[in-house]
Amino acid sequence: MRKKDCFYLGKIAKKFSFKGEVLVFLDTDEPELYTELESMFVEFNGHLVPFFIEKSNLHKEKFLRTQFEDVDSEEVADEIVGKDVYLPLTLLPKLEGNKFYYHEVQGFKAIDQRLGTFGIILRIVDNGVQALFEIENGEAIILVPVIDEFIIEVNRVDKSILFNTPDGLVDLYL
Repeated sequence: MRKKDCFYLGKIAKKFSFKGEVLVFLDTDEPELYTELESMFVEFNGHLVPFFIEKSNLHKEKFLRTQFEDVDSEEVADEIVGKDVYLPLTLLPKLEGNKFYYHEVQGFKAIDQRLGTFGIILRIVDNGVQALFEIENGEAIILVPVIDEFIIEVNRVDKSILFNTPDGLVDLYL
């Protein structure tokens, strides 16, 4: 499995028992969606390796207490603690309306109600403070905050997002 075909689920945070159980931190608002997994991919040196799950259950809201096949001791568990875990994009729940995954809108046209098409969305940069659409317009890169009030419509068929940006925001970059 290639990393570009997967999404980041979380990280193996720490060992849980002497039998090799680990706690996987789930970086999601809905951890209950991931309690019945058969496997997950663990990243080793940029490569994703499948690990099959014998049993798992939620632990303290955001952790998945997990027993992987062939991880049956503390020593083996030590080798995977701190590693990132991924799942195939096909396992993401479908979003509708104006909700979207950041990776989903890459390549979408950016259209403003007043200005018309003003670029192509390269990606969304999330620095922790404020997520930003990074939009390419020729040589210019336009940054638009990911704010619900700015997003009028996400059109998955036409691969576009209709914005209502404040006066002067887009002009600032052109």
